[in-house]
Amino acid sequence: MKFSIITVTYNSEKYLEDCIRSVHKQNYKNIEHIIIDGKSTDGTINIIKANSKHISHWISESDRGMYDAINKGINLATGDIIGILNSDDMLASADVIMSIADCFKTSGTDSVYGDLVYVHPQNTKKIIRFWKGLSYKRSRFRYGWMPAHPTFYMRRELIKKYGPYENHYYSAADYEFMARYLFRHRISSTYLPTMIVKMRTGGVSNVNLKTRLRANRRDYLAMKINKIPFPFIVSILKPLIKIPQFKRPFGQKVVKKHDDPNYFNSSLSYFPADGIPLSAHAELVQ
Repeated sequence: MKFSIITVTYNSEKYLEDCIRSVHKQNYKNIEHIIIDGKSTDGTINIIKANSKHISHWISESDRGMYDAINKGINLATGDIIGILNSDDMLASADVIMSIADCFKTSGTDSVYGDLVYVHPQNTKKIIRFWKGLSYKRSRFRYGWMPAHPTFYMRRELIKKYGPYENHYYSAADYEFMARYLFRHRISSTYLPTMIVKMRTGGVSNVNLKTRLRANRRDYLAMKINKIPFPFIVSILKPLIKIPQFKRPFGQKVVKKHDDPNYFNSSLSYFPADGIPLSAHAELVQ
């Protein structure tokens, strides 16, 4: 099973080498790392060239935004499984892709997702936010839940059937993509209780109130087109259920112990992934 990991760059010199290194050090070696650059004007290209022996394909040309660039990477991909790794993010450990590959093989699923930790840009040991997943239930989309997109891996063959990212949703394109595949077209998915990505804070959709409201409007449109019931209400719930992810002491505890294979199972009842009490989940998913 071959993996294609796509990284989009634009003036990414500050953290790109960490990203490349995290892919290169994987103990699962059947990986192609594809980098799509948007004509960077800093030292990004120099970093790409210096690490070219660890990169399968790269191009540098103008694009129409991040998701247009991701689609270019998908068109270049030859792997069975596709995943996205942002240029300032890192795979959390050397056995991440091995664990994902084992999950695909044993479950026969169409897609896999896991846990994500947001860290301080300079001090990656400082936890800002922890996004713990839950076992997959399609009905959770009805109250604004979604898998953590940077942890989402899927079979490339499905893209020919259901299409690439829709660039005109801008920062909500990742949500629209997963809603289209998981809710509208009902592909199968499996939650892997493993920390998959360390993500530096500073996302484009959460810079200020204005950008957050704009992103919320695009979430609503994505929900509407993918036939999620009561999209206006769900678009309001979507950001609200993420608030408990900022419970930093627990996030620090998870990062410290994430190598313990029994830790995630024991911690599930302590910190619900979406902020909704576990006792309420049975009612919500019926």
